[in-house]
Parts: sequence; C-alpha cells; structure tokens
Amino acid sequence: MAERPGGPSPKLLNVSVDQVLASRVMIRTITAADEKRFLELANLSVELHRPWVGLPLSPSGFADYLAKCDQVTMVGMVACRAGDGDLLGMVNINEIVRGPYQRASLGYAVFLPYAGRGYMSASVALAARHAFERLDLNRVEADIQPANAASLKLIRRLGFRKEGFSPGFIKIGDSWRDHERWALTRQMDLSGIGG
Repeated sequence: MAERPGGPSPKLLNVSVDQVLASRVMIRTITAADEKRFLELANLSVELHRPWVGLPLSPSGFADYLAKCDQVTMVGMVACRAGDGDLLGMVNINEIVRGPYQRASLGYAVFLPYAGRGYMSASVALAARHAFERLDLNRVEADIQPANAASLKLIRRLGFRKEGFSPGFIKIGDSWRDHERWALTRQMDLSGIGG
C-alpha cells in the first residue's frame, strides 16, 4: 500500500505489550472498509457509552469521523481481535501537537459485545505505545469524566498519573462536561503499557 501523506498506510500497528495482550488484540488504522461493522457495533453500544462519548452512528457520521483522521493531527484506529479481526472498539490519538509540546490525547470506546473483557485495556496500552514509539510523542493524555468508573479504572491500571480537574472541559452532545486530566510521559515508569 502507498504511504499516506503525513503518516503510515492503514496497516496493523501491533506493538507487543506482552505475549498475552499481543495474542488477543491488534490495533490498526481505521478505513472506509470498516464502516458497516463499525456502525453495527457502535449502534449496539449507544447505551454503554452514554453520556461519556458519542460514537459515529450513521454513514455520514462515519464519513465525518474518517475525514478527521488525517494521520497528522489525529490518528483513528480500530482495536481488533487477533484471532478473527473482528472490531473490538476504537482508539484515537487526538489533538497531536508537535514542536516543543510533542503531545496528544487518547480517546477510546469498546463495543458492547467485548466490554469488560480486558480488550480495551490492551488496546489503549498499544495506542499509548504507538504514540511514544511510532509518533515519537513525549506526552499522552486521557481526559475522563469523574463518574466514568470503568475508564478511570482502565487508566489507573495502565499507570497514568492524575494531574488535575477541569470544569466544563469538553463539549459532549449539548453540554460541557467536567473531566479529570490524566497523563503518561516518557519520563514515567511505562511498565503498565509494556514499556
């Protein structure tokens, strides 16, 4: 496949965390070919993610999402089950800032059939490794609503450090939501993500 301008082609970005995770999960760049299965699973998962995140639920929403994944300021990926390639969820490396910052934020959502089985922990770990090793970033942040217990548990498990609280930080749907701010940097112990 030809190299995309400003980034890698849509190939597997499987960076082993350890043998267990690498045998269960892969992440790869999202493509237009993912639309049908992505929308099917996203629509099944609406209640799971309300009010935390709004996933694309229609062909036009998916097209808009795909257009934002420019591989320069946003890398959109799907998490896939290693055995059969089925989509487990999505992981985004958002708001990539270069120059002296070298930072980005992570966004992620598991699809309902695969929730609570460790797949998203593995996927977020792989995405963080990708951000550090392939994108050469120094800092990866995760902004999480305080009542999102599952996401907070995941981030803590991976070794992210809580850095603060931001009221009205991100607009989701029609309202501005408070978020806790969490981060990993190259200077930290990265063993939680296999580093």
